[in-house]
Amino acid sequence: MPVAAQVMWHAATHPDRPAVRGPREELTYAALARRIHRTAAHLATRFPGPGALAAITLTDPVGQLTAALAIDLLGGTPLLCDPTHLKTLLATPLGDTPQPHTPARIGALGDTPRPHAPVSADALGGRPLLDDAGRGLVGLVVDALPSAAAGRDVPMHRPAPGDLAWACFSSGSTGRPRAVVRTRGSWTGSFAPLSELTGIGGGDVVLVPGPLLSSLYGFAAVHALAVGATVLAPGRWSPGSLPGLLRRATAVHLVPHHLPELLEALPDGAPLRTAVIGGAALAPGLRERAATAGVHVVSYYGATELSFVAVDADGRGLRPFPGVEIEVRTPPGGPLGEVWARSPWLAEGYLAGAAGPLLADGDGWMSVGDVAAPYLPGEVLRLRGRGGGAIQTGGATVVPEDVEAVFRSVAGVGDIVVVGSPHPDLGAVVTAIVEAAADGPPVRAALEAIARGGLDAAQRPRRWYTINALPRTPSGKPARDLVAARLADGDDPNLRRLP
Repeated sequence: MPVAAQVMWHAATHPDRPAVRGPREELTYAALARRIHRTAAHLATRFPGPGALAAITLTDPVGQLTAALAIDLLGGTPLLCDPTHLKTLLATPLGDTPQPHTPARIGALGDTPRPHAPVSADALGGRPLLDDAGRGLVGLVVDALPSAAAGRDVPMHRPAPGDLAWACFSSGSTGRPRAVVRTRGSWTGSFAPLSELTGIGGGDVVLVPGPLLSSLYGFAAVHALAVGATVLAPGRWSPGSLPGLLRRATAVHLVPHHLPELLEALPDGAPLRTAVIGGAALAPGLRERAATAGVHVVSYYGATELSFVAVDADGRGLRPFPGVEIEVRTPPGGPLGEVWARSPWLAEGYLAGAAGPLLADGDGWMSVGDVAAPYLPGEVLRLRGRGGGAIQTGGATVVPEDVEAVFRSVAGVGDIVVVGSPHPDLGAVVTAIVEAAADGPPVRAALEAIARGGLDAAQRPRRWYTINALPRTPSGKPARDLVAARLADGDDPNLRRLP
């Protein structure tokens, strides 16, 4: 069932229930349904037809959800993006024909399987919108909503689970956008198990405190509307607005980096009971701190390309999300392996040949290159980070996330990114970039003492920098590759050596 149809059902059964509150307005389910119908009728006159891609460049979260659900009603594939993302898409040459899935070699860590085949514009069934060079991807750009009713009925698309029914951007920690395409089944089929794990249902008010362009926040908002909850969508992370939002919210989706600020802003007697955390590992003690405030944390591991892979609902470690099989493919005698997943929630691929980490084999398994300790079914999945980010220093392999975890709870460290800096003899040296806390950065000598007590010699940072605010991806994760690039350029005045 399209999410738009579920919204219409809620509008018929609970018309006066608040559906979505944005920065400028709040709509009931009845009002949202009318606006979706009006927008769909307006777009239908120029929409290429079911399956076509629609790039939505609106900035207001209420407008973004309205447009996405109107495209859903028409049977199209909505893609929330900003103008920069759209320019990136239009600059990507199209292939002549859709390509089949490309089998990848099932190999040990360090092998290089061929990437998963991209999804072409032809596969989406839409007329591409061309740029001046004759290249393009989208069937329609939605940059405005109608101000009046279009005066015509819109026939609802008859959906199928295999419809290409959602697209979203993934940049991981690199800051480079790639559009990932999903089937209807892969998108909406996971709603029920997520609701069961989190307890989120029609009586909830769900805070989605980040940009809906991010798959993490976009999924959270659409899931909430599908189950009949109320969505609080401020459109961006704003600590100053948190107390007011938290006086209403019963559940929240966010990244680990923002959970401490949210707990600090939580008013006495606030109704918040559940925090759904994705995007990175939780810092030590953060789950317990939330529990003390009466907030149950459900954390998960996944990727835009893989959707949900593993979930920790009780603090005992990550275990497969319902419907997911996990393998960690480890070379003989190797300490780490590559995480592969097989499930109904996997994406179809990237649009128009975009390069990315998604790999596929011929048996339905996919990977984005994350690494973990050896794993057997029934055990806890022990993630160790993204394989491509590993630092080779003096013959040793250092996983940045292992180093970062040691320092995240240190006083004065707001957050930290560890990268490799080129070295003529060692190949690279471990370099730490510390985001200073509000009261200033920590003393380097104190950090080095902690490193000596908690890290092997090869893991200890040899170079230290501080920065007021780390650059981040739309979902709030540190943009690791962007930090490394700025460090290599040497001309960012915000990066300062830690004395």
